Order: sequence, then structure tokens, then C-alpha cells
Amino acid sequence: MRLFYRVAGLLALALGIVGAVLPLMPTVPFLLLAVYFFARSNPEWEKRILDHPHWGPQVRDWRERRAINRRAKTLAIGAMATGAVFTYFTLGAPWYYASIAVLVIAGSWIATRNE
Repeated sequence: MRLFYRVAGLLALALGIVGAVLPLMPTVPFLLLAVYFFARSNPEWEKRILDHPHWGPQVRDWRERRAINRRAKTLAIGAMATGAVFTYFTLGAPWYYASIAVLVIAGSWIATRNE
């Protein structure tokens, strides 16, 4: 089972790294998954993510208080809005409506989290 958790943690970490580079893909949710899996397979790797100077505070805030800081909220909702506009100009309807639905649902959820 530890091997499964370790592989799942590495996969989540890889997706988080991709999300740090691509503007429309999230980072922190994948790091949260990685921390969850590493807590069950390799506590040293869990600690490395939690101690990271940039991503660690966001992961710890969510883990301890279920909180998202205001800057992260603004960036996340802004990225989703940018994605919706991009979808409008590149794919048009009906994809644009799906993008707006994601923005409204996920953006509302993010906006209502603690800070």
C-alpha cells in the first residue's frame, strides 16, 4: 500500500509542477493531494512540500484552517476568467458556456473559503 501512496504522491506532485508552469492549471490542489499521499508513504517528502517557501504556507493554511489567502483567491478566479475569455475567442459556444459554469461554480466556492 505504501508503494501505491508513493506513486500517487509523485503523480500528484508532477501535476502540481505542471500547474506551476501552465497558467490555467491549478497547483495547490495537486500539492494537497501529494501531501496526503506522502503522509502515508514518505513523511520526509511531505515535510519538504510543507516547508517549501512559496507553496508550503498555502498548503499549511488549507490543511490547518481550510483557508485560502486573498491573493490566491484573486489569482485563481482571475485565471478562470481569463480561461473563459480565451475559450470564447477560440472555441465559442457551447464550450464557452461550460467554461462560464466552471468559473461560476468553482469561483463561488473559492471566494467563500476562509482567508
